[in-house]
Amino acid sequence: MKFAYRFSNLLGAVYRQGNLNFSKDGNAVISPVGNRISVFDLKNNTSETLPVSTTKNITCVGVSPDGNLAVVVDEDGAALLISLITRAVLHHFHFHKPVSSIRFSPDGRKFVVTKENVALMYHAPGKHREFNAFVLDKSYYGPYDETTCIDWTDDSKCFVVGSKDMSTWVFGAERWANLIYYSLGGHKDVIVGCFFEKDSLDLYTVSQDGTLCVWESDTEPDGLVLKKNQDKPKPSRPEDEEEDEEEEGSRVEGEEGEVIRGKVKTAKEKEKTKNVRYKQISKHFFNKEGDFNNLTAATYHKPTHILVTGFASGIFHLHELPEFNLIHSLSISDQRIASVAVNCSGDWIGFGCSRMGQLLVWEWQSESYVFKQQGHFNNMASLAYSPDGQHIVTGGDDGKVKVWNTNSGLCFVTFTEHTSSVTNVTFTSSGFVIVSASLDGTVRAFDLHRYRNFRTFTSPRPAQFSSLAVDVSGELVSAGAQDSFEIFLWSMQTGRLLEVLGGHEGPVSCLCFSPVQSILASVSWDRTVRLWDMLDSWQVKETLPLTSDGLSVSYRPDGQELAVATLNGEISFWNPHTAAQTGSVAGRHDLEMGRKETDKVTAKQTAKGKSFTSLCYSADGESILAGGQSKFVCIYNVKEQMLMKKFEISCNLSFDAMEEFLDRRKMTEFGSLALVDDGAGDGDGVNISLPGVRKGDMSSRHFKPEIRVSSLRFSPTGRSWAATTTEGLLVYSLDGSLVFDPYDLDLDVTPASIRKQLRLQDWASAIVLAFRLNEKALKQEVLETVPHEQIPVVCSSLPDIYVEKLLGFVAACLEKSGHLQFYMTWAQNLLMLHGQKLKNRSGAILPTLQALQKSIQRHFDSLSKLCDFNMYNIRYAAALSKQRGVKRPAEEEQQEDEEEDEEQSEEMSEASLEDAEMML
Repeated sequence: MKFAYRFSNLLGAVYRQGNLNFSKDGNAVISPVGNRISVFDLKNNTSETLPVSTTKNITCVGVSPDGNLAVVVDEDGAALLISLITRAVLHHFHFHKPVSSIRFSPDGRKFVVTKENVALMYHAPGKHREFNAFVLDKSYYGPYDETTCIDWTDDSKCFVVGSKDMSTWVFGAERWANLIYYSLGGHKDVIVGCFFEKDSLDLYTVSQDGTLCVWESDTEPDGLVLKKNQDKPKPSRPEDEEEDEEEEGSRVEGEEGEVIRGKVKTAKEKEKTKNVRYKQISKHFFNKEGDFNNLTAATYHKPTHILVTGFASGIFHLHELPEFNLIHSLSISDQRIASVAVNCSGDWIGFGCSRMGQLLVWEWQSESYVFKQQGHFNNMASLAYSPDGQHIVTGGDDGKVKVWNTNSGLCFVTFTEHTSSVTNVTFTSSGFVIVSASLDGTVRAFDLHRYRNFRTFTSPRPAQFSSLAVDVSGELVSAGAQDSFEIFLWSMQTGRLLEVLGGHEGPVSCLCFSPVQSILASVSWDRTVRLWDMLDSWQVKETLPLTSDGLSVSYRPDGQELAVATLNGEISFWNPHTAAQTGSVAGRHDLEMGRKETDKVTAKQTAKGKSFTSLCYSADGESILAGGQSKFVCIYNVKEQMLMKKFEISCNLSFDAMEEFLDRRKMTEFGSLALVDDGAGDGDGVNISLPGVRKGDMSSRHFKPEIRVSSLRFSPTGRSWAATTTEGLLVYSLDGSLVFDPYDLDLDVTPASIRKQLRLQDWASAIVLAFRLNEKALKQEVLETVPHEQIPVVCSSLPDIYVEKLLGFVAACLEKSGHLQFYMTWAQNLLMLHGQKLKNRSGAILPTLQALQKSIQRHFDSLSKLCDFNMYNIRYAAALSKQRGVKRPAEEEQQEDEEEDEEQSEEMSEASLEDAEMML
């Protein structure tokens, strides 16, 4: 179980690119984040990242009407069919070309995919098991340029497709005699959105230049006539054969399904059937004042007739159609709105801004935010866990310090006082103070009670701080400068500079305080680790020589060992008391650095110069995590000095340095295609504009981010660890799917024998046998069968080795169980009866105690909020009952039946008050 960690959640990024979707009930937002999908529950204020990923960044997501299935397509056209219930991949498919949009029909039987200038209609997967989940039904050719958007009629009889060639095409999903296809013009720019009116064939089309066209159809949906003569007899005359060829020229049967091509009809065909006609009845413009940029996103809610449009300037509009009445207008960002979605009720509107990584949900009727999250829009540099494991703080190159809740996965406070990149962050031992170091020359302390910057530490001469450490007491704050080679020491209490520690002959790359002593370890590029004694005039206690430049240093949780990562790819272990090296790990070959597209040497040659840049001990100190400029995070056993497992943090090929070998299809006689400067373009990667330029920058630089791990931290509870990477903040937690992991197993240890002990009411034996079998469901069954009054007796008769196991199990159950008093009683009795023995092994069971504290604290927070809420309700009910109890002169003249009603209502309010007091 120690190394059974699996990807759990993705924090630090809430939206990258692609389209947003709401769940069927409208309470959750489904957002693409890189090559993963995150689901944000707006009712319960939680987030979850699905355990599936594509090979490149996701561009579009289609959700079925029943909310059970989702089709996810990446930049290359590779698609995954995902069950939103089981979170599993059901089917893989490849469209072989980039897909611009995907949309299910309202009846859930078909879905349309647009790629290049063709619209492909597939049979949607049903409830039955199918060998091929995606069966092509028809291919629709009409537009001359790339297709951009899709919409269906409510009865799933027709769909409309918008295109970059400024045309809009209406296609019949069945063989309608009076509607095979219809082309609409009227725009002078790319079509951004096209929408059918509710229960009608009337259309609204919106283009990028801010133009809305309203189209009226002369036919109702019921007026569509199904073509009967699908199987025609062979014509006998040549003239009939020519007519049939003209009539059926728009349809071609083939292996890829039926093909429908848009073409100009002849006069003879027009006379045969009265086809559906469209007429433009009005035209409206958004940018009359010229204050807005291009229209970039649009959506339409049919039941409420509300059109939502987003612009490149960060402004959005709400209009009521077809009158085009402006309901609401607001600027929510200074960047381009990339995606807009409306939930089923029409109350909440979701906005995604890809440049800033913002995800907003706006309730337009109350004009308030339901959800507002933004990740670091540049790389993350560092992270730190709070002492109880409930919070994670991150610092990024954007100069922001963000605090995330590990239970909900959401950011609840952002500090923006730094003016340059944040290089390091940490918590103090109390858990209520965050300290951050930055390249702007300041070290700042933030209070989590009042959410303010209450201390700012600076140096006498300007210095860029690249490392940071706070001692166990939280009184000493130290930061290392990368230009002056000095270490600065401040007092948290007074804010004054206490000492400047000099002696290193190179930039200080990492600092770490001992968890048990006032000793500071500093590692530098001068190939030394220095141990500074904080109690003895800040003098150097020991100097440890290294074989190469030092990059990272970390203390074991018990303070008895020191791990140092060096530039040659090695991790060396030292005894800080004797200054003797106890072991080393050569990890250069474990990094497996990928080859960048612009590299002229192989990945094997490049890996020789790579090394680990971040180290972290596990909570029990038996293993160590190491990461660097690679897509792998390695976990080593310290005692055996061997690699236990490698975690691949990403399989996203949209990042650079992911592949070991270059694709020969990307190679030319002049070298790699990546060396050819294509300018900004529409390809993968990130555009970096000139400083101070918001629009019209003709010198945009285009690059692919390189995959790397900048920081690693283990949770104090030992149940999870986190890494800041190019992809975001990845959290890995213990895999709960490992069911059978027995301890001291014997032939007599079976579920039947355990239940027999329960029937005999031998509770202690049943618990011991259950923990020997080590099956979670059985352990929970045994524990919850023990009577409440027998818990102290059972705890006192347990063997010592099972006390720790039971305490860990209680901590895990307490986190999710509703039996709070029951499990709290177990925890209290175990700690009271075995406290002295547990104290002697406090270092080994510290992660268990941290997990227990985290669970209790979480329940305490939620219950205290509930109690406060109930207290205000009781006060309100009491005040209301008193107000009704006072008789007024006017009330005395009322009828007797009204007085009886009042008495009954008073009795009911008093009874409800007593019930509420009992519940509290």
